[in-house]
Amino acid sequence: MNKQLPKSFFELIEQSEKPVLVDFYADWCGPCKMVSPAIKRVAGDFKGRIVTIKINVDLKQHIAARYQIQSIPTIMMFWKGKDIMRLTGAYPYEAIKAEVEKSLPAAEK
Repeated sequence: MNKQLPKSFFELIEQSEKPVLVDFYADWCGPCKMVSPAIKRVAGDFKGRIVTIKINVDLKQHIAARYQIQSIPTIMMFWKGKDIMRLTGAYPYEAIKAEVEKSLPAAEK
């Protein structure tokens, strides 16, 4: 049986069976481009344990406003609709991975 895809971002973060890692970015943002490979690597490292998505703040301003995204890149992780992790700035791979590892136990209980 195929699972139906969520109709919205909000449905995804509330109903996902796994924590959702969100990379808030913009195409014009240099630091966002620097962080992107680290996000891809983290997504691979935690495959099967998290869902990873990117949100372009220029195209999804209502989502950025709801979570008070003041500067980008901002990386957040959500579990059952609540944010359980937030990093603002161009963090290196090791720092992002460490924050994901630290946040996962709350979601995996």
